[in-house]
Amino acid sequence: MPASRDLTGTVVVITGATAGIGRETARQLVAKGAKVALGGRRQERLDELVAELGADNAVGVVMDVRSPEDNARLVAAAVDRWGRLDSVVPNAGVGMYGGILDQTDEDLAFMMDTNYAGTVWSVRAALPAILATGDGGDVVIVSSVAGFRGGADEAVYAGTKHAQVGLAGSLDRELREQGVRVTLICPAGTATEFAVGAGRTEDDPRFAEWLTAEDVASAVVHTLEQPRSLRTAIWTLWSMGQGS
Repeated sequence: MPASRDLTGTVVVITGATAGIGRETARQLVAKGAKVALGGRRQERLDELVAELGADNAVGVVMDVRSPEDNARLVAAAVDRWGRLDSVVPNAGVGMYGGILDQTDEDLAFMMDTNYAGTVWSVRAALPAILATGDGGDVVIVSSVAGFRGGADEAVYAGTKHAQVGLAGSLDRELREQGVRVTLICPAGTATEFAVGAGRTEDDPRFAEWLTAEDVASAVVHTLEQPRSLRTAIWTLWSMGQGS
């Protein structure tokens, strides 16, 4: 079996880094020796996470993934600090559950712009710096199994995840010959604060059997550790307690 790649000194941009999967991915990557540039909307949480990980290992940028300019600032922070960028993890996402007529126009636009356009802007901002290393790189998009099987009361959310599936497949065909691997990480329900107050509650009894943020983050890290001769196109994750 080929040896795992050493992530020591590699530089990774993560969006949606202040909670859940993004925060745990940052922790696991730094434990592996990587450097992380963290994007999020909440300054206090960014400051807390940078303090936890250490200023030598992490930099935080308050940003909105719906803004191309903010994504460019996040990438610039990584390159300015460490002189390179190896990978991007577009992880920021929002979910609101209910029928197609239940949310406001503004709510639906926010979900579509965050989940799909935010992924596009993250990738576009990061790619020039990743390609400039000449060593290849990784785009690891955190999506959802909803991208393959939409369900009732999540039509718009599932649609944004289907869009990510299409984007990732096309990017794989576009970027493979330039040495950039594109991976889609698609977890089932995960016990985080995601969508709490927008269709989920903090005491949801299903959380006990769902995936954890640590489970999904470990998939992201394992993907980055694969030898450069390998690539994983799609990885779906379910807990043993979840039906598929």
